[in-house]
Amino acid sequence: MGTGHSHTPGPAGHAGGRYRRRLTIAFCLITTFFVVELVYGLLANSLALISDAGHMAADVVALGAALAATKIATRPDRTGRRTFGSYRVEIFASGLTVLLMLGVSAYIVIEALGRVGSSTEVQSGPMIIVGGLGLVVNIIVLMMLRAGAAESLNVKGAYFEVVADTAGSIGVVAAGVLVATTGQSWWDTIVALSIGAFVSVRAVILGRQVLAVLGQHVPEGMSVDEVANDLDAIDGVDDVHDLHVWVLTSGMNVATAHLVASRTNEFPRILTEAREVLKTTYAIEHATLQIEPAADARSCHEMTW
Repeated sequence: MGTGHSHTPGPAGHAGGRYRRRLTIAFCLITTFFVVELVYGLLANSLALISDAGHMAADVVALGAALAATKIATRPDRTGRRTFGSYRVEIFASGLTVLLMLGVSAYIVIEALGRVGSSTEVQSGPMIIVGGLGLVVNIIVLMMLRAGAAESLNVKGAYFEVVADTAGSIGVVAAGVLVATTGQSWWDTIVALSIGAFVSVRAVILGRQVLAVLGQHVPEGMSVDEVANDLDAIDGVDDVHDLHVWVLTSGMNVATAHLVASRTNEFPRILTEAREVLKTTYAIEHATLQIEPAADARSCHEMTW
C-alpha cells in the first residue's frame, strides 16, 4: 500500500503572515484616530460620530486580533498536541471581528432608538471636520489592506471592518452637512441607524465565511466531484474514495483521498501525478494520499461519510 504527503513547510502557505507590516501600520493609524473621534463625538454630542468612534474601537480590536493571530499562526508547536499547527487561530480572530461588528451595530441601533422623539442639540462643525479626517485615514488603511483581503480571511475581516468604518465616516460627514443646512438634529440619528445596518450586513457576510472554514466545507469555488474526476482520470487509477477537501486557514487548502490502483509497480508515479494535479489545478499543496490495491479497496468506506 502506498501513501504520500505533500505540503509547504512553515508559513509559506500562510497568507495572513505576509501582511503583518501593513496590519501594524493600520493598527497604529486607526488607534490614534479612534481617540480623536471619540473625544470630538462627545464634545459635539453627535451619535453618528460616537457610533463611528465605537465602530473604530472595534477596528482597533479587530486589527489587534489579526496581528496577534498572524504571529501565533507562525509559531511552531512545542506541545506535540497541535498537529495542524496554530493556523486556525486566524479564523478565530475573524470570528471575533464578526462578534464585534454585530455588537457595535446593536449598540448604534439601541442608542439611535433611544433618541427618537427627543430634542438633542448636535454640533455639525466637528462632525464634518472629524468625519472628513476619519474618511482620509480609512481610505489609506483600505489601500494598504486591499491586496491582503483577497488572500487571507483574517486580513479580510480587518478589511471589512475598515470598509464599514469608511462608510460610517461618509455618513458622519453627510449627517453634519444635513444638520448644518436643515437645522434638524434627527439626521444624525438616521445616519447612525444606517451605519448600524451596513455594519451588520458586513458582519453576516464575513460570519458565513468563518463558519464555512470552521465547518470544514470544500473551499469556495471548488467542486469535490471535479477533484475526484481529475484524480480518477490519472492513468492507472481505478477508483477514488474517501476524498475530503477543506480549508485549514486562508491560502492553505488541505485534502485527503484514497486512490485504488491495480498495478502496484506504478504506485510512485500515481502518487506524484495525483499531488501535481491537486497542486496545479486546485492549489492544494497539503495533501495526504493513500493508494490501495484493488483487492483491498472493498473493505474501505465510500467517498462520502
